Amino acid sequence: MEIKLSQKQSAAVRCIRNQIMHKGKTPSVRELMTALEYKSPRSAALIIEELIQKGILKKRSNGDLQLIKDMDSDSVHAHTVDIPLLGMVTCGVPILAQENIEGYIPVSVSIAKPGAKYFLLRAKGDSMNKAGINDGDLILVRQQSAAQNGDIVVALIDDEATVKEFQNNKNCVVLMPRSSNKNHKPIILNENFQVQGVAVTTIPKLEV
Repeated sequence: MEIKLSQKQSAAVRCIRNQIMHKGKTPSVRELMTALEYKSPRSAALIIEELIQKGILKKRSNGDLQLIKDMDSDSVHAHTVDIPLLGMVTCGVPILAQENIEGYIPVSVSIAKPGAKYFLLRAKGDSMNKAGINDGDLILVRQQSAAQNGDIVVALIDDEATVKEFQNNKNCVVLMPRSSNKNHKPIILNENFQVQGVAVTTIPKLEV
């Protein structure tokens, strides 16, 4: 059944999605109030409750909000698929577990091709800036456990999702930085190492 949103609800969804894209998290009630030019936080809280009831938002166990569906009218009729945007990823938790997902962002099916699972991850730091991946960029990742030499992969290391160039050197796997910053060193791993996904494309950080 089609979900119908009021103008105010659609504006709130766009605001929430934009903050997830730019900052990697949903806005607080007061941030939403300010962005939508409401006079009181109660108005923003009511909109949030309405969107929860309509299945657009969900309250997570830690109290934060999660954008489950993006009903922006501009994207509904385009050929898109909702891709999860990951927040803090923790070792031992499946990468697409609900607790890792900040929200869902519509991406064209010409980029996120059907038949594979994808996720979005926000790049941190400058370890891959020579490969065109800069701090704050979004990386579209195809979920898979195998990679070829030269692929840019996502791995979970030290409780953090790490993005590096994959090199398999028979006895070990080397994750190479591609950076103008010489402080970044290769990471050497044994055969127990597992790839979480391979980068498909990078979406440059959006300026607001």
